[in-house]
Amino acid sequence: MSYRLVQYVQSRGRPGYSLARLLPSAKAPLALSAFLALPVFFASLMAVSLAIEKPRTVEWRDAGKLIQRFHDPTAAIEGKIWLFAFVPPLLLVLVGVLASHVRRIGMYVVCVAAIVDALALLIRLSRWETHHTTRYPFGEDLYPDSSTSSLVARGQWEHNAAGTVHSLVGYTVALSIAAAAIAVFLDWRRRREGGQATPTVGSELQQTGGAPTTSSA
Repeated sequence: MSYRLVQYVQSRGRPGYSLARLLPSAKAPLALSAFLALPVFFASLMAVSLAIEKPRTVEWRDAGKLIQRFHDPTAAIEGKIWLFAFVPPLLLVLVGVLASHVRRIGMYVVCVAAIVDALALLIRLSRWETHHTTRYPFGEDLYPDSSTSSLVARGQWEHNAAGTVHSLVGYTVALSIAAAAIAVFLDWRRRREGGQATPTVGSELQQTGGAPTTSSA
């Protein structure tokens, strides 16, 4: 008994033993969360651009008249857009890591988290679209609609970006539902195969007419 106790204490003290306990028992939830994080990221990138992107404005007065010139956003704004765009997909992957340690329902947890994560991007999307249009009075290409150099009308880019977010969110929700349906089917088939009884001696006797058959050498 004392020898086994010493072995147990030594195994508990090994670094590999504690690290092994941190490894997920199932990798499917983590893989699914990483897969669903892709459309969530692109949807988040477009939504965050609508939310915080703004042109760099240069203003001065000439003979009492205010003159404005709009330029591309600063590097700081672009950095914020990319930084905030990574938040929703990283949260989803974090849920996938935690769900990998949950038996049986890990896949469903990831599917629900992906749907909630994607739909959250639509809560203020219409307001962000309106605000972005206001911040870009000459459109995304920074040229007035009356100019021959204008390729994008005012509000056109915002409308297309919002439509892209809706499409990507719809894809994420559809993929999550499909993944949950596949998980339900696989779980049902696994339980069905595991619940099938193996042939017993009594059933073999019934198949042979009530008596065991013998074979002569």
